[in-house]
Amino acid sequence: MDQYANTAPCSVVVAPDEFGGTLSATQAARAIADGWSSVRPDDTVDLLPQSDGGPGFVAVLAAAGAVAVRTAQVSGPLGEPVDADYGVSDDGVVYIEAAQACGLPLLGGPPTTATALAASTAGVGELIRVALDDGARRIVVGLGGSATTDGGRGALDALGGARAAADLLRDIDVVVASDVDNPLLGPDGAAAVFGPQKGADGQAVVLLEARLAAWADDLADACPDTRDVPGAGAAGGLGVALFAVGGRRRAGTDVVAEATGRRARLTAADVILTGEGRFDAQTARGKVIAALAADAGDVPVLVLAGQIRGEPTIDGVAGAWSVTEHAGSVEAAMAEAGPSLFALASDVARIWTDRRGGLLRE
Repeated sequence: MDQYANTAPCSVVVAPDEFGGTLSATQAARAIADGWSSVRPDDTVDLLPQSDGGPGFVAVLAAAGAVAVRTAQVSGPLGEPVDADYGVSDDGVVYIEAAQACGLPLLGGPPTTATALAASTAGVGELIRVALDDGARRIVVGLGGSATTDGGRGALDALGGARAAADLLRDIDVVVASDVDNPLLGPDGAAAVFGPQKGADGQAVVLLEARLAAWADDLADACPDTRDVPGAGAAGGLGVALFAVGGRRRAGTDVVAEATGRRARLTAADVILTGEGRFDAQTARGKVIAALAADAGDVPVLVLAGQIRGEPTIDGVAGAWSVTEHAGSVEAAMAEAGPSLFALASDVARIWTDRRGGLLRE
């Protein structure tokens, strides 16, 4: 590969999202960076793993140096104690990742109808209590990846109930970090859209919908009615509870961008490497890759995705490659996720010249 040795050294930002079920964002970033550097060792590589507020939210902020990580023992989704990481910035902002307290991996096995009906967000409320005890004046709660569909009832009960939670948080800036805009109820709501992903069968979805509707009525008796607020259905309806007690929604990708100084780091680069588990038409609807491309200005963005479905088009994306196609099958790509992503990044590095020259074409 001597023909590539004389290309100009580049400044590279490696900023993937998680590859759901196989690699965290930080693991994906390391695999991509190592693969790229194995071919282009003279390039300067800046690791900047990304999150939309879901699993890996705190780890991503910590990797960027935006927070110090602390750990608290709280209730898991089925009531068992779990150790949950949260982040604290230098200026005292506390970042909570709901999945640390009620995420699907904490179930101890695949989700079932029983877990879908039983899972609670109590641990998220307990983390909020920890943040308050730490003196936080701003609490950012990242939503996503939950095993729950309790409408956040468990979280508010852990804070003493809806009215008590509203009082506790009255002077606190609560930011709900989520890119999900689903309402609480209906065909686009928490139970119908996300319940099946959490193990709910058809009957369970109907029951969960009824529970959420009754809870929304109870919540509206104590707090403003927020069931139709965009994002109320996020994390199994945790959004509706946090909005009801005064929370405000911000896109999770924007929260990460602000906390990590992402735009300045992207625009200073010659090329940006990003990725996610599936690159498809949904990617353009506010997901990490679309947000990166919007922030990147004229810096080219290269996508390394687990799978590519259709022909997604995002302004600023100069090329996209599939780990599955490169590895030969979904099974091979998932069985050796890190090495497969490393190998793909190596091959992409071989056809990259520089910001001006772009990709070598055969």
